[in-house]
Amino acid sequence: MTWTRAVGTGAAAGADPAVRSPRVAEDSRAGRGGRAGWLPTRGLARVAPSPRATPFTLCYALVLVSTGLFSHLADPDLVRDLLAHSSTDVANLSHRPLLSLVASGVWVAGGLLSPYIVAFLAVVGALERRLGGLRTAGIFLLGHVLATLMTELPVAASVAAGQLPDSSLRRLDYGISYGLLACAGALAGLVRPWLRWTLLGGITAALLADLAEFTDPLTDWGHLLALAIGVLAWPYVRRAAQRRDPGLSGRAPRSA
Repeated sequence: MTWTRAVGTGAAAGADPAVRSPRVAEDSRAGRGGRAGWLPTRGLARVAPSPRATPFTLCYALVLVSTGLFSHLADPDLVRDLLAHSSTDVANLSHRPLLSLVASGVWVAGGLLSPYIVAFLAVVGALERRLGGLRTAGIFLLGHVLATLMTELPVAASVAAGQLPDSSLRRLDYGISYGLLACAGALAGLVRPWLRWTLLGGITAALLADLAEFTDPLTDWGHLLALAIGVLAWPYVRRAAQRRDPGLSGRAPRSA
């Protein structure tokens, strides 16, 4: 489930509704009628993952960093074999569906320095702060599983009907992009309209550009489906966010 275009980074920069403009604090010291100063640490504390505020995001990110480090340091042939066995292609899904679905989600395309890790921290962390760890994990898993099945099952049917060669049953397909895009789509339902449509418009445009290049149309369709799954979850995530923070009831979704 590699997401080759660098849209993840851009989505991450605008996706986190927890990011506020740096607050200006007046100098309270006597005799210093000085100018206001920036307090960047306050903003960083609000968005940085932590065991208390974002346990799912933090633990998952540590797994991604670990597998990224392993893929960088381990023997390339071993890494290639592990990725092939973790791939959610038709062959693996038909023999070990649960194992391949889980294993494919612990690798990140691009390895240790992948922008996906930054995008994951920003997008999934922001969603977890609003929904909690279990609900956020559920949306991530829903996007990861459903988008995979919605793209691979038609391949299996086409091979069975003789419309595609048997080689289509095996392909390298792994990563967190489906789950990440589902979370981005869900998060868009909790932010202010201008940010919501900017976020969705930017991601959709980049995904359509990928699809137009026709480099990996199956994965590109999966990305669009995963984003749509997150958007379809808006009624659920809005109710869940209001239950978690009753003060949101009757107000527009927060962008900060």
